[in-house]
Amino acid sequence: MLVIAAVTAQTISSFVFAWYGLNALTSENMVAEFERYRLARFRVLTGTLQVAASVGIIVGHFYRPILLISAGGLATMMFLGVLTRIRIKDPLPAALPALALCVLNIFIFAAAF
Repeated sequence: MLVIAAVTAQTISSFVFAWYGLNALTSENMVAEFERYRLARFRVLTGTLQVAASVGIIVGHFYRPILLISAGGLATMMFLGVLTRIRIKDPLPAALPALALCVLNIFIFAAAF
């Protein structure tokens, strides 16, 4: 049962972060969002890391150290995303997707042990 939950979580995480990462790299809306976060200089890095980690989650299914690095990195990134939402005084519902993705990747990380 844990294996099914972990693989499902990995699948969700890899698809979501591939989509978010590509959006961060190509979408004018994400350019505006990163400016609103006061983090415009980190947009390309963030998008690139998200795409790389989404691939890492898939590769990590076969090579656990890559899974640990990818899930740990994404959990950390999403924790920082929650803190950013708090810092710019966004309403709580705006931080919930980042919080959910943080928890999802913490689960992936823990299940990989």
